[in-house]
Amino acid sequence: MKNEFKLRPWSIADLDSLVKYANNWNIAKNMTDKFPFPYSENNGKAFIEFATKDDPIHIFAIEIDGQAVGGIGIHPQDDIHRKNAELGYWLAEPFWGQGIISSAIKHAINFAFETYDIDRVFARPFGTNTPSQKVLEKNNFVLEGKFEKVLMKDGILLDELIYAIRRNNWNK
Repeated sequence: MKNEFKLRPWSIADLDSLVKYANNWNIAKNMTDKFPFPYSENNGKAFIEFATKDDPIHIFAIEIDGQAVGGIGIHPQDDIHRKNAELGYWLAEPFWGQGIISSAIKHAINFAFETYDIDRVFARPFGTNTPSQKVLEKNNFVLEGKFEKVLMKDGILLDELIYAIRRNNWNK
């Protein structure tokens, strides 16, 4: 059975579950270095403060059974990139492979196009993160570009992939 989840704003009450689930190399290895490993209580407090400062809130906790078990955010761009927003997400390892992140992405894309005057939502998974590539493709994202060996993660150069969905290809 698929776990029921909801997207909601982060709260300081999520600190314990955030640290518990985010402190995982299998997650951190697919994230920018701003998502640290090990993941401390101070990291969690700083993140929750960051995630709750904007209006409208656009960085959400993925809640299952009252616990924050991941996060998903839409990050509007500015200046000449203002018609774009970046999608970022992570999910606690015990919940992988259950369709949760795929469904959360659908909700986030709907939020993005309903809330912002944008034409494109993009995501930048590492070339090594095949599950993330597959979940984006499942949600009608198209691979727009590949930059070989441009990301430095844990001392290794990785490929950066650019996936995007355009407003005119979005099915509410």
